[in-house]
Amino acid sequence: MNMIIGILAGIIIAQLILMWKYQRQVKDICRQLAFLIEHDSNMMIHREFDIGGIGELSDRLNELLDLRRKEKMHYQKKEALIADTYTNLSHDIRTPLTSLDGYFQLIEECDNVKEQKHYLKIIHERIYSLNEMLEELFTFTKLKSESYNLEIEPCCMNRILKETVFSYYDDWVRMKIQPDIQITEKPLYINGNKQGLRRVIQNVIKNGLDHGEKKIAIVLDCDQNQAALQISNQVTHPEEINIDHVFERFYKADAARSKTSTGLGLSIAKELAGRMNGEMNVKIENNEFVVDMRFPVVTDGIGNG
Repeated sequence: MNMIIGILAGIIIAQLILMWKYQRQVKDICRQLAFLIEHDSNMMIHREFDIGGIGELSDRLNELLDLRRKEKMHYQKKEALIADTYTNLSHDIRTPLTSLDGYFQLIEECDNVKEQKHYLKIIHERIYSLNEMLEELFTFTKLKSESYNLEIEPCCMNRILKETVFSYYDDWVRMKIQPDIQITEKPLYINGNKQGLRRVIQNVIKNGLDHGEKKIAIVLDCDQNQAALQISNQVTHPEEINIDHVFERFYKADAARSKTSTGLGLSIAKELAGRMNGEMNVKIENNEFVVDMRFPVVTDGIGNG
């Protein structure tokens, strides 16, 4: 009888000790959590034992903490990216703004009508450049927003390419450029966004006009059930172009000649192409800067795109 009482007493004492340790461990975990909430620390939850669900609780809390840290780092990087974007563009915008003030002063001081018209023409060009810069900033910021949704629908790439290329007719004439344009007659439909696709093509063409010489080629064909669009322009110093960085924001191979460029054009084009299930790559070939784009061709759900 005494033996049974002793065994029961031992079990009760062991349970009391275990309960005490369990409560102490829970309080310690609460203390650690309170510290981590108050301080920016990479510490993880530690425990002395795994019994009674303590181990699983600690593991789940550590997973939650790790997820929280990753999300925080993600948003910090995004905030730094946007801040860096605004800082760089503020510098780019300051130059045309300063020149605008100077040309307005020249107009006020000048009585020659011909010179006034010349200054007004320059002012209009500067304002146009500013509008383009602000539009690039708006688009870049929008694309970096996780809430931004690009509406996708079947659209005819041939038609959009022809319309976009034709919109540059005045630029071709003014710059005395005769582009080599080859567009297949076979209708190529892709799942894309009309405005987004136009923007992709415009940014690549503008990049060629800003940084290339008076030679540009635009070729659209079907290759292995893909709409293959290649836009190339001749460059004088291909060795100055680092193709590993051309899609990075603010990259400019010849900043001195690209006064109206934000360096965001190709970055935006690649981002938009990716959102339309497309790929974009660049290469230097025979002193030509070549941008190669590919989009999967679709046959289902084709409308009047």
